[in-house]
This record gives sequence, C-alpha cells and structure tokens, in this order.
Amino acid sequence: MKKSTKLLTTAEFAKLHDVNKRTLHYYDSIGLFSPAKKGENQYRYYETSQSMEFEYIRMLKELNMSMEEIKKYIEYPNSKDFLQLADAKISEIDRQMEKLIKTRYILSEMKSQTESCEQLKGGEIFLTECEEEQYLTTPYNFEEEFLEEAFAHVKEVWGIEQCRMGIGSYLSVEKAEKGEFQEYDGLFTPAFGKVPKEGVLIKPKGTYLCAYLKGSWNNLPKLYEKIFTYANKENLRLTGFAYEWGMNDFSVSKEEDYITQIMIKAEQM
Repeated sequence: MKKSTKLLTTAEFAKLHDVNKRTLHYYDSIGLFSPAKKGENQYRYYETSQSMEFEYIRMLKELNMSMEEIKKYIEYPNSKDFLQLADAKISEIDRQMEKLIKTRYILSEMKSQTESCEQLKGGEIFLTECEEEQYLTTPYNFEEEFLEEAFAHVKEVWGIEQCRMGIGSYLSVEKAEKGEFQEYDGLFTPAFGKVPKEGVLIKPKGTYLCAYLKGSWNNLPKLYEKIFTYANKENLRLTGFAYEWGMNDFSVSKEEDYITQIMIKAEQM
C-alpha cells in the first residue's frame, strides 16, 4: 500500500481526533507530542502519519498513566517495556472489569428492590418459595451499641464492597415471639464473591412467611404480632431466624416511606 501524508493545522488535527486544540498545545508545551512542522507564522502543522502515535498516547492516558510515565515510554519505546506495561495494564483492566460487574449486579438488585417497593403499602403477609442463600454474619448487640457504629463495624469485618450489598439484621424466632427485640443474634449481608469458611449462615431453601413493614422500625413489634397470629391461623410452624432487610433505604428520604422485609421459614403443621 502506498503511504502518503498530509499536513493538517492544529484545528484540523484536533477535529480528526475529537479533541480540544488546547490538548494539543499542552502536549506540545511539555514535549509529549509535538507537530511535525511549525511555519514562520508559528502555525503548527501535524502530519496525518502522526495519528496512530497520538492515539497510542491517548490510550496510555486512559489507562491512568501519568504524563511523565507516558513521556518516558514514548521517548524510548522497546518491546521489553511494552510487554511489561501491557501485562500490568491488562491485569488492572481485569480488576476494574470485575469491580464494574459487581457494581452492576448490586445496582440491578437495588433497582429491583425499589421497583418492588413501589407496589407495597406495608402490612402484607404471605407465603413464598425461596432458594438457598448464603449470608455473611457478625454478632451485634443493639442494646449495648449505637447504630451509627454498625457501619464502621461491618466495614472492618466484611470490607466496603461487601457492605454495598446491603446490611440486614436477624434474630431467632423464639426471641421474636417473646418480643426480645433488643437481643438480636447479629447482622448479615448476602455473600458476594468468594465465601469465607467461617462466619457464614445458610438460609435454607423452602417456604417462607414474608411480611412487609412501611415506616419506622419502632412498629416492628406490632408486625411480628400479626405474623404470629397469621401463622397460628394458617397452622404454620415458624422456625430458625427472622431475617429483617431494608428494601429501599437508598431511594427514600422520609422514614415513613422505608420498607422493611421480614422473612421466616414456615412449615405446615
């Protein structure tokens, strides 16, 4: 293929690459990327053959390389440095992609929960089938500790990315039936990614009684009363733990709009 080149003004070269002219002026001023020629009138002229070099520089910048790192490589390009650079950046991209996949999953879950809350009025009680779930857990005493300390606690135990999955609380059915709401068994979060060997609670597959509270947590005891009344009426045995989960605390600003979900395993007597 016959190679040919053409001189372009700064404006033309900038338009060709969808960048601002000031970017080209800046790169020239620091010696990173300069025009092929400068006229007597101090006009800058770039050759079209410089396009690929410019795009390589942009790619390296998009990979979060500093100007000094890019300049150093551009001045002395070689296969050894390039292969090291490629390996490092591919690993970095893989980590970013993994993080984005996790973020997308969490955002999708939050969206789904918010959409569900739009249909809830609070006070609903019904039976539903659930698959097995794995929860990371940590002890937490609501009576002795302040709620504002809860996040700092779980962040230290689980890590910030896991916390973004959401944080729920759980207590035994026996405690809920006795009204011992100051003695929760702990906090939980749906296990995300690699599951540790310890501190994992299995929520069994099966039929669950599902109930929703709209408004302040102070009204939870009244909802539990309705739950046990419903279970007795339907001849249901409630077992294991009551799992409390905030459904929309990330999408509402008033306490009266909060939706809390309660799930308890139920068996027909």
